[in-house]
Amino acid sequence: QVQLEESGGGLVQAGESLRLSCAAPGRIYSSAVMAWFRQAPGKDREFVAAFRWGSQISKYAEDAKGRFTISRGGANTVTLQMNSLKPEDTAVYFCARGNTLTTTVSEYTSWGQGTQVTVSS
Repeated sequence: QVQLEESGGGLVQAGESLRLSCAAPGRIYSSAVMAWFRQAPGKDREFVAAFRWGSQISKYAEDAKGRFTISRGGANTVTLQMNSLKPEDTAVYFCARGNTLTTTVSEYTSWGQGTQVTVSS
């Protein structure tokens, strides 16, 4: 399995911004789908955002629309710009790679170890 590596997490106050990055160990092909999920303590992993690398067609969770943006950060990097952060955004954020633009966790075949995002009120 391709191991992805996330970075950029941290502790911020409500209303502030963070930019997460995910590096893939090689070229990302145009057909690949890159995504971000998150998991808060005691909760299931949930979809945040995804896009197809070549077309850049994207999909967002309802709560992420208008606040988060998924985009290319370079030849093999995907970023998640998170603005207007809320305490309920606190979670471990995971990068994932798959072939289908979907919100379903099991459709993604490669994952990173996650990066912690904590938003204080």
